Amino acid sequence: MDLSFAAIAIMVLLGVLLDMRLGEATRWHPLVGFGNLAIRVEKKLNVGDYRFLRGAFAWILVVLPLVALTWTLTFALAQFDMLIAFAVHALLLYFCLGLRSLRDHTLPIARALMDDDLPQARTLTARIVSRDTTQAEESDLAKAGVESLLENGNDAVFGTLFWFVIAGGPGAVLFRLANTLDAMWGYRTPRFNDFGCTAARIDDALSFIPARLTALSYALLGNTRLAWQCWRTQAPAWSSPNAGPVMSAGAGALNISLGGAAIYDGEVEQRPSLGSGPRATGKDIPRAWRLVALTTALWVGVICLISIAGALYA
Repeated sequence: MDLSFAAIAIMVLLGVLLDMRLGEATRWHPLVGFGNLAIRVEKKLNVGDYRFLRGAFAWILVVLPLVALTWTLTFALAQFDMLIAFAVHALLLYFCLGLRSLRDHTLPIARALMDDDLPQARTLTARIVSRDTTQAEESDLAKAGVESLLENGNDAVFGTLFWFVIAGGPGAVLFRLANTLDAMWGYRTPRFNDFGCTAARIDDALSFIPARLTALSYALLGNTRLAWQCWRTQAPAWSSPNAGPVMSAGAGALNISLGGAAIYDGEVEQRPSLGSGPRATGKDIPRAWRLVALTTALWVGVICLISIAGALYA
């Protein structure tokens, strides 16, 4: 059996298990440090003229050296000891995954809503979304929680797994750093419209295939017919080419309605509808989490089967 094939499955399993067992590092998390670096770079470079070029240079400056460092490290370790190299790949995957974080940030919102503790639910929801939650009602908070789970299932889990399979730890790092910069810079505002364009477009490109695999997985594990229908008819209305398929298919799979009005920076934004059926409630947040968890299990299972088959027939 070729260890290189089997190692992919082992590293994926180890990375996912580490994430579910340990969760995010509470101190010295690499992505937190990267975010602080990105803030400082943006403040220095997002000034004056030529902001598109400045944004492209900033992306290269903060992403490529770190990706090159992880590639050099894993390559050098592979020449020294393959088992140590595999362990480092799995550790990089762990740091890039956010599966348990999704659970830990969203299920408390569901508990607060089911306990009729609206102030606590508003506080918890404000920690994971950029929309205004100060006057939000139960359906608004439940909708925000479900949408966050569905979209970040791709951003924090499945896109990371996809690029890990393609390029190991450095691939996972590239995807997560690009996704983080999109979340920080990829806004269509006067400040970021030009500067963040490169970050947004690169994230769109890296997420294109994983997002559609995520949408397909949601559809297979839920109401398949409705998920496919919502994906086909609703996704084109969303400005994001990747969030549209993921969230519309997820909402259809859960047979609930998402999208609609949300408040950003004091202004009501009317977003396209997602899904079909009753409006989301607090009970739908655990259902969305189960869909993400089942999709993770499906992906890990498929990766293991492909790796085993590849090893047997190599």
